[in-house]
Amino acid sequence: MGVAKAWRLSLIPANLALLQHQNGNGYNGKHVCWRSATTTSSVQRKPVSWSVVCGLMLFGLGLISLFTGHVASDLEWYSQRLVKRSLYSKLAFGGRVPIDIWKSKYSKHFYGCSARGRRYAPAVRERNSNGYLLIATSGGLNQQRTGITDAVVVARILNATLVVPELDHHSFWKDDSDFVDIFDVNWFISTLAKDVTIVKRVPDKVMRSMEKPPYTMRVPRKSAPDYYYDQVLPILLRRRVLQLTKFDYRLANDLDEELQKLRCRVNYHALRFTKPIQELGQKLLVRMRKMTNRFIAVHLRFEPDMLAFSGCYYGGGDKERHELGEIRKRWATLPDLSPDGERKRGKCPLTPQEVGLMLRALGFTNDTFLYVASGEIYGGEETLRPLKELFPNFYTKEMLASDELKPFLPFSSRLAALDYIVSDESDVFVTNNNGNMAKILAGRRRYMGHKRTIRPNAKKLSALFMARDKMDWDTFSKKVKSCQRGFMGEPDEMRPGRGEFHEFPHACVCEKPLEDIEKSEPTGKLKQVAIDTAAERKKWKSR
Repeated sequence: MGVAKAWRLSLIPANLALLQHQNGNGYNGKHVCWRSATTTSSVQRKPVSWSVVCGLMLFGLGLISLFTGHVASDLEWYSQRLVKRSLYSKLAFGGRVPIDIWKSKYSKHFYGCSARGRRYAPAVRERNSNGYLLIATSGGLNQQRTGITDAVVVARILNATLVVPELDHHSFWKDDSDFVDIFDVNWFISTLAKDVTIVKRVPDKVMRSMEKPPYTMRVPRKSAPDYYYDQVLPILLRRRVLQLTKFDYRLANDLDEELQKLRCRVNYHALRFTKPIQELGQKLLVRMRKMTNRFIAVHLRFEPDMLAFSGCYYGGGDKERHELGEIRKRWATLPDLSPDGERKRGKCPLTPQEVGLMLRALGFTNDTFLYVASGEIYGGEETLRPLKELFPNFYTKEMLASDELKPFLPFSSRLAALDYIVSDESDVFVTNNNGNMAKILAGRRRYMGHKRTIRPNAKKLSALFMARDKMDWDTFSKKVKSCQRGFMGEPDEMRPGRGEFHEFPHACVCEKPLEDIEKSEPTGKLKQVAIDTAAERKKWKSR
């Protein structure tokens, strides 16, 4: 089906919740430039580069710091950002040019950097540690992954011996898999040997010598290292063995740089899947590559549990409200939400059809191959049909490995691991919510070379979809491209302190010096970039 026909059919008011119109004044988005009244001079002045301006600013700030004892760190940070911007303007020769939807032009200028610093202290040996730390993780595979990552960092903070974390067997997914069933435990222990001492179990001698069973406690979410020093360490020293339960997002987002780099070493290097998972994941990837040179992996996250948790409504009437309402009761602390309000705030996952329309509007053609990573889609085949019509080359792990998948079927975390592998190796990864897999993979793909990762700007796109019957396809496509600027996984989208560290691992992504880039890009190549940029502009205008 052509995109124009799909567009017309998408306007049929079958889904009332998605066709409510928004009324209000629009914003024309024009830029206003202010000029000084003294610019009428006939003498044309040579523009001063930002590097010179920022250098003078920093020199002045240095003098102020010398005499006042204060360092204007915020101003320094902003000036550094302005200097870094010169890289993009120099390579792109200024102006806003259309981006390559398959790959960032600037990804090769960045690299993952999580090596230990020169003054990094070695791991404390087991017999000299402050005690044994037991960790009980919570949630699905990727939520538990964040817990495992932070558990290693907490063990480092406490100078504790970490016992291999225990996975959650009682969550919504009901998966009985243990750590050794999903991750290569020996690789995990050996890779982190210089950071933390890790053992598979508390020695029997220690357990027999304890007068009381291990003390169990739950720390508040996003606790700072000081909390662990003040509240957790005294108990560990007194009881010798301590268990932390429901361990997910229990460590602060902002940490010392060495601890952030440790997070990256755990998440991107130490947590390696077991051989059976790796082998089947690679088979799925090879089968995709045999059919196409490049493909998109889409994490739809349109399962019943996600929709129930979001509090959103998709036009399914009383049946949908009842089914999702029953699932929502599993989270007793969730507040009552307004479905319309959540959609306007951009908190609702896009429907599979909306994801397809967004991708077509961005420029992905009808013959593009899609790998869809998901569990049970709410509404089943009827919900997926519009996406398949927009992208007929539609594949899932079930379609690529039906018989080989049978041993994995009872274990949701192992199935999720297969989707993780294929999504990580895809040319483009598309998220559809702000969930754990989306964050973890977005961060990993930044660390591994800023591979294209598209996050729907749900707040703007939701309003656009609800008004889509008021515009033609070309207008809609233009507006989608505008909405998605800043959500396409470009390197300069990542700013220190923004969002979750697992999604934006800024401390572990380094930029090559501009001088090195200039050496690797000869003058002729830079000129060619300018020619290519001009050609892209001409091609873009002709669309």
